[in-house]
Amino acid sequence: MLKVFIAAFVFFLLAFAGMSLGYMIKRKSIQGSCGGLSSIGVEKICDCPEPCDARKRRMAREAVRQVQLEKHRII
Repeated sequence: MLKVFIAAFVFFLLAFAGMSLGYMIKRKSIQGSCGGLSSIGVEKICDCPEPCDARKRRMAREAVRQVQLEKHRII
């Protein structure tokens, strides 16, 4: 029983190592094969015509963060 557990654990470690190596080499995130939400007509995560207040605050924080990242970018 312990040998099966160890073999399965090693198998999953190798699988995760392979996926991470692929990510580090290609710099492309893992994605599903079905095309995601855009294949069913949803263009964004929140498909509301008017975002809620929490979403607006989050979007404002993200915009400020993006400006700061661009401002302090080295390359």
